[in-house]
Amino acid sequence: MTAADPSGPERFRFLAASVAGRAVDVAEARAGEAAHTNGRVIFVSADGSAARQRSEVLVQSALLGAGSLDQRWVKALWARPSVARRYLALEGRRVLAGLAGRYPVAADLGLDGNPSTTTAHESLEFARGRAAVPDPPEWFGAIKPSRLLSAPAGPGARATDKEVRLEFDPIDLPEADDDGDREQSRESRILKLFENPLIASRTLTDYFRKLLGGSRASADGAAGAEAKVRSVRRTDEVGRHARSLSTRIRFTDDDRPGAAIGVGGALHPEWDVHAGRYRPDWCRVIGFPLTAAADISAAAVPRDDVLRRRLSRVGLGPAILRGRRDGDEIDVEALIDLFVDVRSGHSPPEHVYLDRRKIARDLGVLILLDASGSATDADPGGLAVHDHQRRAAATLAATLEELGDRVAVHAFRSHGRHAVQLPAVKAFGQRFDAVGRARLARLQPSGYTRLGAGIRGAAEILKTEAGTPHRLLIVLSDGFPYDNGYEGRYAEADVRKALEELHADGVACLCLSIGATTTVDALERVFGPASHASAATLAELSPRMDELFLAALRRLAAPKPK
Repeated sequence: MTAADPSGPERFRFLAASVAGRAVDVAEARAGEAAHTNGRVIFVSADGSAARQRSEVLVQSALLGAGSLDQRWVKALWARPSVARRYLALEGRRVLAGLAGRYPVAADLGLDGNPSTTTAHESLEFARGRAAVPDPPEWFGAIKPSRLLSAPAGPGARATDKEVRLEFDPIDLPEADDDGDREQSRESRILKLFENPLIASRTLTDYFRKLLGGSRASADGAAGAEAKVRSVRRTDEVGRHARSLSTRIRFTDDDRPGAAIGVGGALHPEWDVHAGRYRPDWCRVIGFPLTAAADISAAAVPRDDVLRRRLSRVGLGPAILRGRRDGDEIDVEALIDLFVDVRSGHSPPEHVYLDRRKIARDLGVLILLDASGSATDADPGGLAVHDHQRRAAATLAATLEELGDRVAVHAFRSHGRHAVQLPAVKAFGQRFDAVGRARLARLQPSGYTRLGAGIRGAAEILKTEAGTPHRLLIVLSDGFPYDNGYEGRYAEADVRKALEELHADGVACLCLSIGATTTVDALERVFGPASHASAATLAELSPRMDELFLAALRRLAAPKPK
């Protein structure tokens, strides 16, 4: 790989990443093409000056960072170039005005007047109307919905839930690159619906072409590119660019299941209490990162000083305190300093001992948030259980990160055993910044609660990515496991078995039910011997949160039943 040209557009990568809030590349567009982005790369004008390219990077990365180019807005601009241009004029001014206070270079762009809209939704509605909108400056570039909607996730990315379940949305198919030739793109889009390898055939394609009056589009692709005829076959050899469709589960010597991670997710077993054995390869857990939130203004996290004081006492690693009044042994360095001071005529305090205490932070915590449909139930005050648990997750994550622990936040929901979703709100290597908090705030509950598979998937992440000697899984759930074929005694036994696997692997677990009306007996049946607690709000548990943490961690040191 050749080094980046220091005078080329690549020099604006750090500026783009800072404004967009995520890693993006910067490259030159084709000659004569306006600046634009596909969500992963910002393309600047090929013949523009350095100042022009910097301005183009600013506006395009600001649109990405503010969520103005999220799919829910971009789909409304699909095949509507005039609306897209009006939307760009409005949103560009709005997002740059928001940057002016933080980036002096944005304040020097010379945009007159205040923005006329305050949100992306308002800009879209205004752009759809008939009110006059000034044309955007040329350096604003353009919005290309086709490239934003069809940009690949990149090599090696995990399959989305739609891909695994073979669900396709017709509007997700890309239109022509010019975004303006609606008649030509309509013909090819209809035929693209039949490119699914499970149903594609030349006879069917020809029939629909005659029925719909479609003609072959004048594209650059080879003949027959609109409706490809494919075949599906099995193979034992996997090529360099192939995706593995399934993986085999691996069992350890003591008959506890492990997980085999594949591109399409991880296969986990499930405990069948009626048969008294595991069902291998039974659940597919699909992990994927959540996209950036559109609005970070509502991403505040309530501060809980009581919780912070209590959790600050949870020290697990040994630390040496030097120069103490008393302690375990003599501090030689402090004794030498005392001797020098005395010989020099001073009389300092005789603090010459070492004190060893467990106050160092070496804890890795994964917060697993129940995002299933059952979390939509409301408490007596009308606030949904999901809102209680989401706020608790935000407060716990922010507090633990502030104290120096390694923290990750994942949600979970399921749509049957083949699609147990584990979206990542915050990975271990990320900071819980405004974007991460906004991602958590916009998380909406749906689906069902295959809790055992969610715990097993989260445990694998915790064991492989935490990087700390002490690991704790915090489950925020109403404690009501339910899915297709997963309920009652069967589901409760599988959750308890998953928690036993955690304990055997050296991972502590704390189960919290916040805002739910689940009875104590029900929580006992589901969570079994694992540490658990319930309350109407997190604040009720804050005064004893250190006891809950330490109780969960001490269970690992307790003798295991034979």
